[in-house]
Amino acid sequence: MTSSPFPRRVALISVHTSPLAQPGTGDAGGMNVYVWQTATRLARRGVEVEIFTRATSSADAPSVAAAPGVTVRNVVAGPFEGLDKRDLPAQLCAFTAGVLRAEAAQAPGYYDVIHSHYWLSGQVGWLARDRWGVPLVHTAHTLAAVKNASLADGDTAEPQLRVIGEQQVVGEADRMVANTQTEAAELLSMYGAAAERIDVVTPGADLDCYTPGSASAARAALDLDPDEMIVTFVGRIQPLKAPDLLVAAAAPLIRESAASGRKLRVLIVGGPSGSGLQRPTALMDQVAELGIADSVTFLPPQPAERLVQVYRASDVVAVPSHSESFGLVAIEAQACGTPVIAANVGGLGVAVDDGRTGVLVNGHGVGDWTNALEKLLAQPDRLVELGHNARSHAEQFSWEHTVDQLLESYGRAMRSFAAHRSPESPDSSATAAAAARVRRRWRRRRNRVTV
Repeated sequence: MTSSPFPRRVALISVHTSPLAQPGTGDAGGMNVYVWQTATRLARRGVEVEIFTRATSSADAPSVAAAPGVTVRNVVAGPFEGLDKRDLPAQLCAFTAGVLRAEAAQAPGYYDVIHSHYWLSGQVGWLARDRWGVPLVHTAHTLAAVKNASLADGDTAEPQLRVIGEQQVVGEADRMVANTQTEAAELLSMYGAAAERIDVVTPGADLDCYTPGSASAARAALDLDPDEMIVTFVGRIQPLKAPDLLVAAAAPLIRESAASGRKLRVLIVGGPSGSGLQRPTALMDQVAELGIADSVTFLPPQPAERLVQVYRASDVVAVPSHSESFGLVAIEAQACGTPVIAANVGGLGVAVDDGRTGVLVNGHGVGDWTNALEKLLAQPDRLVELGHNARSHAEQFSWEHTVDQLLESYGRAMRSFAAHRSPESPDSSATAAAAARVRRRWRRRRNRVTV
């Protein structure tokens, strides 16, 4: 079997959120972790990585050497602040111009592969692919059609603009990277993707960072009661992630625990995001209305070294999302030896081994979640067993394994693209000529002297 080509340099495109941003704030989340972790590990394998993202502050340097072999390019496109994902389609032209200028300053053939993340980036990558004459690999991370099919109460449907944009990217990408077989099936059934162009590449966790440790020490570090039961939510506070479901389900158990001897606490770690920004205090208001404010602790998004302590301090981590392409929080928690209770949606069925490392709950009924939580928390010996199994399960999901699979996908894309753009291909000369014209134009602009 012919080995896949190895890329020398990869352009990662992440329009709407920088991998340097703190996950859990604004639009930053699992995708940030994915881009950063894969970029740094690709660099360790000898692949140079340049990440293009939108500048969100005048203090952002145009280019940042973020790690050995990894450069983050902050492209100015629109105002620095006050834009969310729904505003960004209007800035794609400006962003794309910045990406093309960066490449035009280099020798032809500077990048070997473009890897776009989320549909906005796919739109940029699609044009760059045609101009540069290199393959486009795309990871959707979330799909509008999937989200709209399982909207949470109070959430806003994704606009048709995004659905159309995603459809275009699916049709144009040389390869699609899906997190799980479930997501691959959704690409096939909802977007008509070509099965032969889909690679399933499972995300991972930083298994050197997220490790089991002392629960009592973690609670001391976080100033949490050593004797309470703790159920934790980690993520962006928005209807999609359903922290309101966890609070509602835990409320009767909190009241019962007050009289039973061992109190129950819900720990919420994250910040408002997406449609949750419309009512940023909604979750706190709900807690107050339920009369459980004394038993719910809110923490802001935590850096990895503190998030480890959050997971270790928890008896159970809850992931009640209405849709989830994978669920990095579930893997990170299990890597710390903490069992997970999660909604049986999307990739969570892969991230959690039901009955062995945690519990999957069908649906989002408050009563169902209350019953599942009550049964789980009432069995301390089972929690210990689940936690022990959780670490071994998480070890199957390393970022090194993810990068192994990505390199294979890049190689397939490069090999297929080269075959279709060979000298015998009717459109190869036109594509090369167009790319050369773009480079010449941008070089003239760069070298122009202003008097």
